[in-house]
Amino acid sequence: MGMVSENPFSFSSRSPTPKLCSSFTTRIFSDVAGDITIVVDGESFLLHKFPLVSRSGKIRKMVADAKDSTAKLELLNIPGGPLAFELAMKFCYGINFEITTANVAHLRCAAEYLEMTEDYRDENLIARTETYLDEVVVQSLEKSVEVLSTCATLPSIAEEVGIPSRCVEAIAMNACKEQLVSGLSMLNCDGESTELKSGCLEWWVEDLSLLRIDYYQRVICAMTRLGVRPDSIFASLMHFAQASLKGIAKCQTWNPGKLKSNTGMAEHDQKTVVEALVSLMPTEKSCSVPLSFMFGMLRMAIMVDATIACRLELERRIAFRLEMVSLDDLLIPSIQAGGSLYDVDTVHRILVNFLQRIEEEESEDCGYESEGLGSPSHDSLLKVGRLIDTYLAEIAPDPYLSLQKFIAMIEILPDYARVIDDGLYRAVDIYLKVHSMLTEQECKKLCKFIDCQKLSQEACNHAAQNDRLPVQMTVRVLYFEQLRLKNALSGSSGDGLLSQRISSGVPSAAMSPRDNYASLRRENRELKLEISRMRVRLSELEKEQLFMKQGMIDKTGNGKTFLTSLSKGIGRIGIFSGQAGGKPKKSGRKSRGSEGKPGRSRRYSVS
Repeated sequence: MGMVSENPFSFSSRSPTPKLCSSFTTRIFSDVAGDITIVVDGESFLLHKFPLVSRSGKIRKMVADAKDSTAKLELLNIPGGPLAFELAMKFCYGINFEITTANVAHLRCAAEYLEMTEDYRDENLIARTETYLDEVVVQSLEKSVEVLSTCATLPSIAEEVGIPSRCVEAIAMNACKEQLVSGLSMLNCDGESTELKSGCLEWWVEDLSLLRIDYYQRVICAMTRLGVRPDSIFASLMHFAQASLKGIAKCQTWNPGKLKSNTGMAEHDQKTVVEALVSLMPTEKSCSVPLSFMFGMLRMAIMVDATIACRLELERRIAFRLEMVSLDDLLIPSIQAGGSLYDVDTVHRILVNFLQRIEEEESEDCGYESEGLGSPSHDSLLKVGRLIDTYLAEIAPDPYLSLQKFIAMIEILPDYARVIDDGLYRAVDIYLKVHSMLTEQECKKLCKFIDCQKLSQEACNHAAQNDRLPVQMTVRVLYFEQLRLKNALSGSSGDGLLSQRISSGVPSAAMSPRDNYASLRRENRELKLEISRMRVRLSELEKEQLFMKQGMIDKTGNGKTFLTSLSKGIGRIGIFSGQAGGKPKKSGRKSRGSEGKPGRSRRYSVS
């Protein structure tokens, strides 16, 4: 046997090439007497004994143990099958072939199975394949990925000889080297585009998507251990998810029946991939992961029925940046048959995690400067409050949405998360309009969450004429509107209840320092909300002042002043005109809906 000088891993023959006979799928290597037939997975090889027994310890033992020299020898479960055995026999005969990344793993495992060690011949097949792995494969990230991907079809003997573990460590180590090189590239490419930088720095991301999920999981764990950047790991996770979860991504609608019918190994594989990818996500908070990807993973986790821990981890990560979420992200369809159209429970859990995060951030603050106007936690809470009000208005038309779930989404937010309640009022009004079968008690239970003092002028005008609301709420709206008008005409500054709210937050000397700080923090929060409300009221009063001046100038009577509109609204309820001698009217939604007065039939939308 000889070696080609140009390629140290290309083998050439000094002995004559065996003749090839045709008998079904039989491949025969024979040029001398003393032949032997070896059967590998149904394929028969007629071979000369001497080249085989001189290099393979397993065949030598089988030939020695055979009672009949002409008996067939059967090799069971040889790694790589007939193709790998054929290459091993070519090596024994000195027939020309080349070791590559596509066959080195199969050859190494077949050589281990055939016991082609140095005990039988120097530079045997095990030594040759080991040299190729050490000098060629592990030196290159790309070649390591190629070899590791071929190990997916090999039995456990591949793990015994250590091919996957060496490839995994080589990939992680080479990725670290690429990271060091990329640091220099960033210094030299400051003026280049972001796309060019990402393409140069993370070229190996696409290669890793070829791996099986268990091998990929081992590679990412090794990269994390060796210090690869979390952003690079997340980029790899996103690319792997897009490449391996295409079947789910193509689903246009979330049809539970269609999902149930597609059971089997494919669905199990999708579930395994989702759970593995979530477990591999770096814990660093600085990683800028697109929220669309996180919500996509959450939807996939719900569809494939991933573990509860997997879904909770995704919900926790989303809650950490809930203030940056869009409405479309929260509209997660429900896969439960006969339930609501949207998965409200998932959004509720995300909101709970967000509020816990806000509470932890506030408890960690030791000073008072964090509670000032424009503090990050308070601004985030206000943004989420507006987002949830919009979400409630979007899911309110769902006829299958229960009152309990709708109320749970409303009451989870604290009072100071809303400066004004216009968005909440709009969502409640839509829900009452769609769910017209609610009882009077259920309507009262729902409307009690609306603070009439936090409604804008437009919302108050709409609520005063809304026959879907309980009469108690209509009375409260008109009362606070009269009180607001009285304060505006008398020049009073602010709300009459402000002094009571401030006085309730004064700390006591008998309280502990921690309780005193909590009381002062609540007082500070209330003051901030009152300032925000005053700004809104001031803007409304300025508009009303211009409107009233225009009404006094305009003598034609075409326009209505705010006072006239308010007086007519109070007159319809009859709360202040009961002494006029008329019969008192029965309260109730039906009686008010059947009066048929001109002003009550108009509807206004609250934006």
